[in-house]
Amino acid sequence: MTVEDGRLSDRQRISWLRLIRTENVGSATFRGLVDRFGSAEAALEMLPELVISGGARRLPRIPSVAETEAELDIARRAGAQLVAIGEPDYPPMLRRMDQPPPLIAIRGEPSVFRRPPVAIVGARNASLVGIKMARMLAAELGGQGYAVVSGLARGIDAAAHQASLATGTIAVLAGGLDRPYPPENIELAAGIAARGGAVVSEMPFGWEPRARDFPRRNRIIAGLALGLVVVEAAHRSGSLISARLAGEMGRLVFAVPGSPLDPRAAGTNWLLKQGATLVTEASDIVAEITPLLSNSVPQPAGLAEPPDHSAAPPPGDHDRAGIVEALGPTPVSLDEIIRHSGLHPAQVFTILLELDLAGRLERHAGGAVSLLPDGGR
Repeated sequence: MTVEDGRLSDRQRISWLRLIRTENVGSATFRGLVDRFGSAEAALEMLPELVISGGARRLPRIPSVAETEAELDIARRAGAQLVAIGEPDYPPMLRRMDQPPPLIAIRGEPSVFRRPPVAIVGARNASLVGIKMARMLAAELGGQGYAVVSGLARGIDAAAHQASLATGTIAVLAGGLDRPYPPENIELAAGIAARGGAVVSEMPFGWEPRARDFPRRNRIIAGLALGLVVVEAAHRSGSLISARLAGEMGRLVFAVPGSPLDPRAAGTNWLLKQGATLVTEASDIVAEITPLLSNSVPQPAGLAEPPDHSAAPPPGDHDRAGIVEALGPTPVSLDEIIRHSGLHPAQVFTILLELDLAGRLERHAGGAVSLLPDGGR
């Protein structure tokens, strides 16, 4: 699915953008469709047939060429670019995560991605001590050549960005690049892009962030970094979601200890009990990250090559019914489905794509899938 010659053509970029902006097409589905049909353009032609086969009650809305060209024009006028995986400006660490976004909007200086990245996240209602700690860590890491990644939120995130403005920081948004959140950090976002850092998002321009978009943002934060530091976090916080995602991706997880009497330290202290590396100064982070800088990061597990669909007949209605019956709310792996069904891997692969496009499938870490309640309909 990566770009072989270095950059997409204008026609390819439009097709890629139309496909990823189509309803029910996420990163994993995008890759599956391009692997299955050879190109985003061919996949767009096959979408209606696949959706109907998956049992959807209506066809998804596919953005028109004109709408896609308008988004690209908005990006250009905003001083941003939509970069595809495989292109030179695509963040290297993001490419190595499980199910990386096919396209990402970037405003600022892409060269910041070449610095070893460390994420710093934490509570929005941070204490003065927490903010001071975040600033100290970010400033020292930046001074030693690291890029500081965070989510532009109030509190710890903003402190980390501010302390690393001069050395290079990366802000990940839950909405479109033209919709920074919260509003009081709009000026901070502009400063990041203007001073050698970068602001990134996988969402369309004009997209107002919703509550369910922030876990997606947290996934990008975790994927961009070699390690993730949690400074302050309550139980059931977004920062703990980021830490979990980082651990699932094989990234290092760090935590700053806090008072047992402060609920803002409950999450960080819990992370330490779970095996996170304790941090009291930047050297604690550098000592763990440095060995990774001389080693290549392994690619995520998954199919090395797309299945050979020419080796198997198209799945029939009986095959589809069998797969739907076998699936439930508990995630199962692709290998388990293939063994249980007795179908050719290419047939299973196609059926899962159909269910995904019909909005009936949920994808999980490691390539596992489950059926949404009531079939997602």
